[in-house]
Amino acid sequence: MISIRQRKGVKTTEVSEDYAAQEANVKLENKLPSGCTTRRLWKLLSFMVGGTIALCIGLLTSVYLATLHENDLWFSNIKEVEREISFRTECGLYYSYYKQMLQAPTLMQGFHGLIYDNKTESMRTINLLQRMNIYQEVFLSILYRVLPIQKYLEPVYFYIYTLFGLQAIYVTALYITSWLLSGTWLSGLLAAFWYVTNRIDTTRVEFTIPLRENWALPFFAIQIAAITYFLRPNLQPLSERLTLLAIFISTFLFSLTWQFNQFMMLMQALVLFTLDSLDMLPAVKNLKTGSFLNRLGKLLLHLFAVLCLTLFLNNIIKKLLNLKSDEHIFKFLKAKFGFGATRDFDANLYLCEEAFGLLPFNTFGRLSDTLLFYAYIFVLSITVMAALAVAFHNLSDSARQQSTGQMGKCTIILKPETAYNLIHTILFGFLALSTMRMKYLWTSHMCVFASFGLCSPEIWELLLKSIHLYNPKRICIMRYSVPILILLYLCYKFWPGMMDELSELREFYDPDTVELMDWINSHTPRKAVFAGSMQLLAGVKLCTGRTLTNHPHYEDNSLRERTKAVYQIYAKRSPEDVHALLRSFGTDYVILEDSICYERRHQRGCRLRDLLDIANGHMMDGPGENDPDLKLAGHPRFCEEIKRNLPPYTAYFTRVFQNKTFHVYKLLRNK
Repeated sequence: MISIRQRKGVKTTEVSEDYAAQEANVKLENKLPSGCTTRRLWKLLSFMVGGTIALCIGLLTSVYLATLHENDLWFSNIKEVEREISFRTECGLYYSYYKQMLQAPTLMQGFHGLIYDNKTESMRTINLLQRMNIYQEVFLSILYRVLPIQKYLEPVYFYIYTLFGLQAIYVTALYITSWLLSGTWLSGLLAAFWYVTNRIDTTRVEFTIPLRENWALPFFAIQIAAITYFLRPNLQPLSERLTLLAIFISTFLFSLTWQFNQFMMLMQALVLFTLDSLDMLPAVKNLKTGSFLNRLGKLLLHLFAVLCLTLFLNNIIKKLLNLKSDEHIFKFLKAKFGFGATRDFDANLYLCEEAFGLLPFNTFGRLSDTLLFYAYIFVLSITVMAALAVAFHNLSDSARQQSTGQMGKCTIILKPETAYNLIHTILFGFLALSTMRMKYLWTSHMCVFASFGLCSPEIWELLLKSIHLYNPKRICIMRYSVPILILLYLCYKFWPGMMDELSELREFYDPDTVELMDWINSHTPRKAVFAGSMQLLAGVKLCTGRTLTNHPHYEDNSLRERTKAVYQIYAKRSPEDVHALLRSFGTDYVILEDSICYERRHQRGCRLRDLLDIANGHMMDGPGENDPDLKLAGHPRFCEEIKRNLPPYTAYFTRVFQNKTFHVYKLLRNK
């Protein structure tokens, strides 16, 4: 924030020179209503219309996504256990704490249960508020208790409607960011339309409602909008303070609601660092003096020093405090970017998941169908060239700045807020290309950036000047006609499909999981401890309240070690070893899933059983090569062999439940 505030030192002459071209471009528009009063009324009317459209489009998007969720599951008609099962994997774990807080006799007892929790991880007491980002569930549970809505709204609907309501805020923030950048609310409308028509690639809220990113990204979008406004020149002191407050609050809420916030904050720090280094945030420092080559050398040295210092401090702090929570992330990144193969189970677990792979090429085909990708590349190309020209000018003009105290005039103008969003979209684009799960950070901002460029007078000025067709009237025509034509195209092509989608009715159907949860509720003690896959156990906790050995919130080193030990049920281990491992965590029942034991979804080398074999030094099943140092296992695969009910297995395990998908075994304690 300090580097941003330094722009107060910019002289008025600099600002007036930098924005002279922009004022000339909109001169024609200002002449339309004659007189100062009329212009103010015109601006007020435009602001009211644009603001009303922003609120309406946000609410309509929220209703649209909520309707899709209802139509896909028939959520209002299915049983409570089916509703809870629909919150798959970690979503179910997060929702279980909301349910736990509501079921607590008092708020204090609810808080005590979260702070001294011994049901999420057996034989351990953990502080859930410290370990997980569940403050939002706590807040919602308190709100539901306080508000007089219990008679009219079920707890689950209060929860999901809050998330869909945040989508309204999200879309509105994207709309406002585009409006701020371009100067017209038509840009915001196009951004919102693109967000909706590219829904598959911009959000997954309708089928992963409690996911942390669905809580965090609306606040992230607000933060980007606030920073975009803050970077404008000549803000009034009150406006500047209020904007800083908005940046602080949105950043705080974003960090509070997502466990990966630190990586996003690092990216944003790099954005601001880049802008400051290239003088795109006007400031005067000793670092920014000398000839072009001298400044370029200092810049590279500065970059190297900052990166080295960051890595050094990171390693020192982690060693001093013995922090290993993000160790698996660095192992994953090291293997992903080719810095050596790994047999680490946790790293390979991420590497083999599609969500952590490269962005699929068909994504660009879907984005092109709505013309978003074409518009984005068009705007990105022009702004990158402008940014390079401005950066070269800023770095090479320091000699004149030293002698005259002023920067030389650059014929190409790139506003600070535009430069910020440009670097932002480039960095998050690289992040999305490398890791598919992060594409939602990029694609939503892609809607903003593309729509801004098509409605920006500066973009059209640069383009028309380059082909010698510059004219203020042409700029006005292009910045309004092109987005209107695209909006008409989107309505024509996608409106019928959206109506068909809203009329398509489906129903949740997972009888095997429902049968399993019903059996656990009716046939096992309340204090029973269950072992199994992370994804399934999250549902077991939500639907039955039983104690777990492991769960999907993977950001803890001891939990990762525990999960690997529990997953030996799918490895080639003896029944004695598996029984001893499970009993060391207090396990009473273990759930085996055929979908994991006989997995076909992943290719050889990425199936869970293969990852376990490699980590254990065993050769993988099936045709194909194995590393020469891998050996044949001394025992058959546990999840397959236990189903034969042979004496070595029945001496330790008794099957107590079975259906087409799940097998539940009770551990005998006398062994």
